Amino acid sequence: MQLTGTYEFPAPIERVWDLLMDTTAIAGCLPGCRELRDLGEDRYQAELVVVVAAITGNYGATIAIEDKTPPHSYRLVVQGTGRTGFVKGDTSITLEPTAAGTSVHVVAHADVGGAIARVGQRLIEGVARTTMNRFFACLASRLKD
Repeated sequence: MQLTGTYEFPAPIERVWDLLMDTTAIAGCLPGCRELRDLGEDRYQAELVVVVAAITGNYGATIAIEDKTPPHSYRLVVQGTGRTGFVKGDTSITLEPTAAGTSVHVVAHADVGGAIARVGQRLIEGVARTTMNRFFACLASRLKD
């Protein structure tokens, strides 16, 4: 599965970068995130609840931030497992200054397996896109605080 998106933030690139590196903001905006722990060296452990159709699963995930080029780009590498399946993802995030603030471009690739994958690719894609949109909308709202 591949997802792409562009999100506009009404703030300078450095401020948006800082927000994207703020684990408290990330945990507060990530739908279903119960915990996000720092493991050191840009590695994190997350506990998530994911709902796709009639399947609800608790997932433990490791998240690594790689290839950081502050304040312009980084990659997120995610591996998560739970009773209802697994997910492996690789996401490239690029920040670009604009006249109105900053554009954040996201290109995500994910492989999903297990019971959660059997609900159908289109349904999973829809849930993933909605989650991504909610996450970035929440982050943008934090800039107004």
